[in-house]
Amino acid sequence: MALALALHRHGITAEIFDARSRGSARGDQRILALSAGSRQILERLGAWHGIPATAIDTIHVSQRGHLGRTRLSAREQGVPALGYVLAASDLAAVLDAAIDRAGIAYRENEKVGAGDTAGYPLTAWAEGTVADAEAIVRDYGQHAVLCTAATRERDHHLRHVAWERFTPDGPLALLPYGGNAGNEYAVVYTCSTEQAPHLAALDDAAFLARLQEQFGTRLTFTAAGPRVSYALGLRYRRNIVAERQVWIGNAAQTLHPVAGQGFNLALRDIWELARTLADSADPGDAELLARYAASRQLDRRSTIGFTDTLVRIFSNDFAPLAHARGAALLALDLLPPLRSFVARRMMFGARAW
Repeated sequence: MALALALHRHGITAEIFDARSRGSARGDQRILALSAGSRQILERLGAWHGIPATAIDTIHVSQRGHLGRTRLSAREQGVPALGYVLAASDLAAVLDAAIDRAGIAYRENEKVGAGDTAGYPLTAWAEGTVADAEAIVRDYGQHAVLCTAATRERDHHLRHVAWERFTPDGPLALLPYGGNAGNEYAVVYTCSTEQAPHLAALDDAAFLARLQEQFGTRLTFTAAGPRVSYALGLRYRRNIVAERQVWIGNAAQTLHPVAGQGFNLALRDIWELARTLADSADPGDAELLARYAASRQLDRRSTIGFTDTLVRIFSNDFAPLAHARGAALLALDLLPPLRSFVARRMMFGARAW
């Protein structure tokens, strides 16, 4: 839907084909962390106003059981917020309404195969997973257990703080969620594949005890919502274009949720693709598609590399590496230019450079 809106903005007619019923995405239970740059893109697409979103003005990064921490702040970067937390279902509803206002054709319950696209100058595969025999694949042996949680603390200073806590089992993220109450969070609890079924099945009291143990004492958890579990891995296509075809979003790359980069990268792909195809008589022209792929190479590779490196370096308890991680977090905390580089890279991708 976002791609169709971006193309429409540049005068390019597109039709959406969805194997599901229209509106199915409104049932998406995930909670998204969108960067400041993603908000800019959605605003330009007319798909931001009306979304209930909680601003992130500080990101607190630490590692369990070892020294070293750093904080990124919106004030230091001169932006209203580093990012925003919202329900995927709310975003889907606003995108769908924008599609309706723009008069973009939406063909529901129509599954498209490779042989069904001959009549179109360009087909964008924008849903599903990476289906390519030559794709790069890495199994992290991890699952993400997702839920919401409430805390005892209602300090207004904590109301817009996101927490990224690295543990030997994987990253634990707490995202401020639920408006101005100040004590509700979306939780992304990474654990081993073997632990996931047990963790998701724990009663609330036992789960909260585990969550408290992993997170530490900066917050006190008092309640948890229903839990769902997703397998985590890395899959990405080497080539995101082919003859009159392009792949975006999870169809191009599926990333680990650490640092919340997956959907933000997809929106940057969408914006650049629409900009590249603007004013073209043939949106499927091979030279145009090659130009688009080249323009996305730096941002795509660096984002994939950034998330993959974070997972592999921080998801262990190897003492020498833990000390090195602590030193890196300390350096980030003591060097504002380095901190600014990391923050702006997360907000705007490679265009921050």
